[in-house]
Amino acid sequence: MLRELSIKNFAIIRDLSISFDNGLTVLTGETGAGKSIIIDAVQLLAGGRGSSEFIRHGEKKAELEGMFEVSHGAHPVFRKLEESGIPSDDEGTVILRRDISASGKSTCRVNGKLVTLAILREVGAALIDIHGQHETQELMDEQRHVLLLDQFGWETIGAAKESYAALYDRYVKLKRRLTRYDESEQQVAHRIDLYRFQLTEIDEAGFYEGEEEELEEERTRLKNFNAIYERVSSAYEAIQGESRGLDWTGAAMSDLEHAAEVDPQAGEYATSVSDAFYTLQETAFSLKNMLDGMEFDPSRLDEVEHRLALLQTMKRKYGGTVGEILAYRDKIAEELEKLLNRDERLQDERREVESLEADLAVEAGELAELRREAAVRLAEAIHLQLSELYMEKAQFTVEFRERSQFDRHGAEDVIFLISANVGEPPKPLAKVASGGELSRIMLALKTIFSKHQEVTSIIFDEVDTGVSGRVAQAIAEKIAAISVHSQVLCISHLPQVAAMADHHLFIRKDVTGDRTTTSVRELEGMERTEELSRMMTGAEMTDLTMRHAEELLVMAEGRKKEM
Repeated sequence: MLRELSIKNFAIIRDLSISFDNGLTVLTGETGAGKSIIIDAVQLLAGGRGSSEFIRHGEKKAELEGMFEVSHGAHPVFRKLEESGIPSDDEGTVILRRDISASGKSTCRVNGKLVTLAILREVGAALIDIHGQHETQELMDEQRHVLLLDQFGWETIGAAKESYAALYDRYVKLKRRLTRYDESEQQVAHRIDLYRFQLTEIDEAGFYEGEEEELEEERTRLKNFNAIYERVSSAYEAIQGESRGLDWTGAAMSDLEHAAEVDPQAGEYATSVSDAFYTLQETAFSLKNMLDGMEFDPSRLDEVEHRLALLQTMKRKYGGTVGEILAYRDKIAEELEKLLNRDERLQDERREVESLEADLAVEAGELAELRREAAVRLAEAIHLQLSELYMEKAQFTVEFRERSQFDRHGAEDVIFLISANVGEPPKPLAKVASGGELSRIMLALKTIFSKHQEVTSIIFDEVDTGVSGRVAQAIAEKIAAISVHSQVLCISHLPQVAAMADHHLFIRKDVTGDRTTTSVRELEGMERTEELSRMMTGAEMTDLTMRHAEELLVMAEGRKKEM
């Protein structure tokens, strides 16, 4: 429900905050006081079309903010918030805000996050349903009629609808995949040639994991061959040359071994030197083999450089490392296999699509039968509501138009038709001419659908225009009946409607200095009786109108207890 509404610098409203509660809230006041301006503000807050003309004269921007409380976490608005990445709290509070600048541009926020106007409109549509004398939004949108019928008959339609929707999702997914495969032969041939060329290039290069590091090390050795050879030769000579390291170490070993014959302590040193001698001897042998095997080959350096250059080229084309190149090779090999087996794969998937289409046709047919049964019940329920609104001769029908293609709701369009008078053919709701008739038809529909829809707030903007007497009383009772299932805000000129209110807000226009402002206050007790009396006469109150107003309030309380 809409809990709080804040309006600043909007039309003639300078700064206005209104609190709302459950049930039926009626807004009354003299013509031009600003009742419809408040509804306009709510409509803009829910994503309606705005312009700089709404900004109060002399101000830079208009500011609108509304706080909604949603009672359960399964409400559709939370799915929309999640889809749009908008945070939500555990208390179910949703805050909409919209600022309109002098340039006409809007800044929109939901729960403090900046959003586009389109997202604000989607979230607003899940929270608010606004109806004017010639504007019934969802009821006038023929694309929404199938959803309304399904909501009404969900007890019998729901399982079939969910089964069909799951099958349709599979069908759409497969069709999209098939479309990706269904490319022109020229494009497929080009991809096959490209993948074959790339596979050949990678395979002929023959790189393996770790080869780049090995090549880098070998290039370093080749570039520094002379320095390495000289140092190794010098080391060998220092160890193996005459009167060099190995000779002196051998002499030390011999001397210590003789000394150990008379002094055991010298034996420990003899062992250490002996180990060093044999280690040096082995090292000298290894260095000699290394020197014998070292031979500078300028062509090998060219080969290594060429190999590394080729690797850099391959890395630029296929991946930043040898591992990534090899991974890319495996990927295109798999893609090539799919393309080469394309005809067989396409044939299999086309057969699967045909099978799914056949299954969809069966389930869509079952869904259509259930909808026709629900349509009969819906027509009966609406006829009863219309009769209670003194439109006994009106006929409500549901028209089904079959389509050759499937969508998420089946293979048919659903359209609500109405014939308001005897002898007139049924027409779409949008073509019902009389404002009074349209108001009653809309109320009949809303009385039925409000039990199944999940919007938190329904707003009626002077939908009772053009009616009086017993019809006015019937409309008042219908609006009150709708408020049992949803919060209802209603602008009305009818005392019968105002009498049924759970909360009565009086809108007043005042002139202070040279500016006009709008204020709101809730009426209770005698104030409410006086307002109903004023609404009856449009002029001065009399004892008779006061008594009549009191009677209306007493009668309204009795009617509400029966709902």
